[in-house]
Amino acid sequence: MKKMKLLFLKHLPCKKYLQHQCRSLTELIHHQPFEPLEFQQTTASLRSVSLNPCFYLLGLCKNLVSLRKVHGIFVVHGFTNNLLCETKLVSLYNLFGKIGYAQLVFEQIRNPDFYSWKVMLRCYFLNDSHSAIIRFYTRLRQCLREQDNIVFSIVLKACRELRDITEGRKIHSHIVKVGGPDSFVLTGLVDMYAKCREIQCSRDMFDEIPDRNVVCWSSMIVGYVQNDCCEEGLLLFNRMREGLVEGNQFTLGSVVMACTRLGALHQGKWVHGYVIKNGVDFNSFLVTSLLDMYAKCGVITDARSVYDEFSIVDLVTWTAMIVGYTQSNLPEKALLLFTDKNYASLQPNSVTISSVISSCAQVGHLSLGSSVHSLGIKLALEDNTVRNALVDMYSKFHMTREAHFMFESIEEKDLISWNSIISGFSQNGFSYETLELFHLMRLNSFSPDAVTIVSVLSSCASLGCLHMGSSLHAYSVKEGFELSNVYIGTSLINFYAKCGDPISARKIFDEMEEKTSITWSAIIGGYGMQGDSCESIALFDKMLKERSEPNDVIFTTILTACSHTGKIGEGWKYFNLMCHNYNFLPSMKHYACMVDLLARSGRLEEALEFVDKLTVKPSLSLMGAFLHGCVLHSRFDLAEVTMRRILEMHPDEASYYVLMSNLYTSNGRWREANQVRELLKRRGLVKSYGCSVVDMDIGDECYPLKVASLT
Repeated sequence: MKKMKLLFLKHLPCKKYLQHQCRSLTELIHHQPFEPLEFQQTTASLRSVSLNPCFYLLGLCKNLVSLRKVHGIFVVHGFTNNLLCETKLVSLYNLFGKIGYAQLVFEQIRNPDFYSWKVMLRCYFLNDSHSAIIRFYTRLRQCLREQDNIVFSIVLKACRELRDITEGRKIHSHIVKVGGPDSFVLTGLVDMYAKCREIQCSRDMFDEIPDRNVVCWSSMIVGYVQNDCCEEGLLLFNRMREGLVEGNQFTLGSVVMACTRLGALHQGKWVHGYVIKNGVDFNSFLVTSLLDMYAKCGVITDARSVYDEFSIVDLVTWTAMIVGYTQSNLPEKALLLFTDKNYASLQPNSVTISSVISSCAQVGHLSLGSSVHSLGIKLALEDNTVRNALVDMYSKFHMTREAHFMFESIEEKDLISWNSIISGFSQNGFSYETLELFHLMRLNSFSPDAVTIVSVLSSCASLGCLHMGSSLHAYSVKEGFELSNVYIGTSLINFYAKCGDPISARKIFDEMEEKTSITWSAIIGGYGMQGDSCESIALFDKMLKERSEPNDVIFTTILTACSHTGKIGEGWKYFNLMCHNYNFLPSMKHYACMVDLLARSGRLEEALEFVDKLTVKPSLSLMGAFLHGCVLHSRFDLAEVTMRRILEMHPDEASYYVLMSNLYTSNGRWREANQVRELLKRRGLVKSYGCSVVDMDIGDECYPLKVASLT
């Protein structure tokens, strides 16, 4: 009936026909009621709408369902050859999230005008289809000569996001050819060149802008900061203020980022005061920049104050505070903030998850770390950042199989992924596997950085693999790592010391520009391992003269050196120095060193008295050191008593049963020795074999060969 009604209406006068046509088409759209349009138009606009009921109907579409119905009616009744309506269809399909439909409609337009091209270009822009924008712009130039600043701005943003400097330069030449660019286009060029790492070209474009507004200044400052030219960014900010241009939140946030990268806490605090003094509204970007600055400059309490003062906490600021705590070695506070019920409505992103996983690894909270891993899977947050954090966490919990599984699940492995698994295996004592992973990394065309070299050198030191370690040393010299990186220098000292080359270790030590307590500990311990306690003591005294604060590890190293060379007086001197002058609470390692020092020197009664006076329960290593002295000086009476105490403490340690059997054998007490051996068998304990490591050259590679000793 309605179709017949439309045919009948064709015989009505033109004006009435259009009115009835509009009414009839409106009746065909059901299920979704339309709201009346409220707008004010000129007389010409009203006349245009009254003469084009199709365009009017498209304006009534409030969702995809109604739009498709109207589009279907147009197709059925042949109303699709109107350029204005077809362009409106393109815009509406994109508005309702159907960029593919919008593209199909555009392709069916016979002769699209410049406005239609701009509408389709804008559709691609709103959907972040940057590559499509470049291709579409190329087609536009082939079909039409007309271009304007809006088109240039959109295409420049696409080049910026793609970091496509080649296309960006082409657009620049088109802009020069057309002429008359406005400030938006010129600012777009500044931004595009800066993002493409052409900071000088960016500055040249900035200088050509006649009337610079805050957006122009901000774009140039951001460009400097993102290209690691932070000092130039701060100088430009001062010029902006001299030009009486007030910065907005994004300008000031970028300036704060520059202060962060320069470690300029004082200047950063000045900017913070400037923000408060000038009444600039705090937004998420500015607050996050301030949080990051205070956290990275070591003032985490001020970072928390900024966080607490921000009235509306969103995901970005919440995550920034968690990251700040994690990077400041305050994992407990990071986990408390993450589990705070006040932020339960915030859904974490991959940065949040990776930071929380790192905090779990730092505090040793495996159950929470596993729960966060499950949460990441549930939220589909499994990018490289999260997986790398998981590799690190499982490695720290000695779960190398799980760490390796997570590593293998990373499809596109980056250098951080390789470093995470190599470091994890190295820290867990899997030296052979570490070298194999390093070899695989090189086969995959990744160049090692400082982190890689430190981990691999540690494994080379454990295996005594001098050939490979020396090659890494040569590589670090070539790349300029040796002297500039304190961690590599320290690792090389440790490597050469453990490989029996104290001369090379000392040469590296003397050439290092920066020395930490770990560096001093490595060189002092290196001489101690070689039995040169005099040089160890001389270096320790030199360290004190240079006002370097010793830590507990250095005292352990120097006490061990005194123990191995029998310097009892010096040992007591440094032990008392540690306790009284530096107020260190001795650990079990320090006590064990003193017992070993006394026992090795034959002062067994003094060592036993020292043990009896301890306020803590003696450890296995401490009792083992005393037992070693008893065997060394044939004090079987004390050794037997000590041995029984050790077996009571650790009944499942096979090596001490063997030691006790050997003790009875050396004293000619064969019956007791056999009894201990039988007890060892009844308990099903097996002593692990001793082994030696031999460095062998096979072809072009170096492989440490482990040789078992059966004696």
